[in-house]
Amino acid sequence: MKLRISVRGESYEVDVEVLDPGEAFLGSSALPDVRTLRPAAPAPEPVVPARAAAQPAAPVARGGGNELLSPVAGTIVEVCCAVGDEVKAGQTLLVIEAMKMNTDIKASAAAKIASISAKSGVAVREGEPLITFA
Repeated sequence: MKLRISVRGESYEVDVEVLDPGEAFLGSSALPDVRTLRPAAPAPEPVVPARAAAQPAAPVARGGGNELLSPVAGTIVEVCCAVGDEVKAGQTLLVIEAMKMNTDIKASAAAKIASISAKSGVAVREGEPLITFA
């Protein structure tokens, strides 16, 4: 079995043999000198996708009206506005849970809510219309 270990900040790949019960470890002289081991190739840097929900979602013109599209796929946790409400820029319109994290979806500008297609507890896809503005 191959394992990767780190010693004093250096990574090493080592082969490990699983001993049967009764076989004993014969002391430190059986261990290789870690100073003579070759460092393993560095692990690749993890790719971190950009968070679309980190900034307030903006209403997007589509079909002649302004619509708020879901910035992520997830489940609607809470709808924080109602049809006819006058909302302000930065006001939370709804909360979406995606990957076990709640994301507040906020208005990017002052507007009046014409219709709401989002319902609490319902799953939505990225890009799906949630709110239409008058």
